[in-house]
Amino acid sequence: MKLNEIADKEGAKRNRFRIGRGIGSGKGKTGGRGGKGQTARSGARIKGFEGGQMPLHRRLPKRGFNNVFALELNEVNVGRVQAAIDRGVLDTSAVVDAAALVKAGVLRRVRDGVRLLGGGEIRTKVNFSVYGASKSAVAAIEKAGGSVTILAPKVDTGEQAA
Repeated sequence: MKLNEIADKEGAKRNRFRIGRGIGSGKGKTGGRGGKGQTARSGARIKGFEGGQMPLHRRLPKRGFNNVFALELNEVNVGRVQAAIDRGVLDTSAVVDAAALVKAGVLRRVRDGVRLLGGGEIRTKVNFSVYGASKSAVAAIEKAGGSVTILAPKVDTGEQAA
């Protein structure tokens, strides 16, 4: 077989049908677009138009909102951190932060911060510096002899100290 002998299977390619080329073609005059009006024109067509009836997307109530101040955090279970330590890709002598987790391949990229979760178990003494951590994650790390530094700002509850 030579390159110039390669071809599609018979019937795999169909020729483009040229519409609007006279009534004898069967696709002349209106060219398969029906009668006159907006739908026969190129370009504009109202999506969701229901003949003057209030469209479904306007009949349904609005719900929810997008919080522009929401942070996009990386969530990591302590079990995944322990797996990286076991593989030898995460250095436990230094403080483990977002950059160290990315370098070790635990995270793909640093977003707005890292939040530690308590899934799995951690057996190695590790000092973390992260945006946030769950109570179970902090308990597991401190049980193993490590520490967690929380970088998130303290939330003001509005209560005054007496």
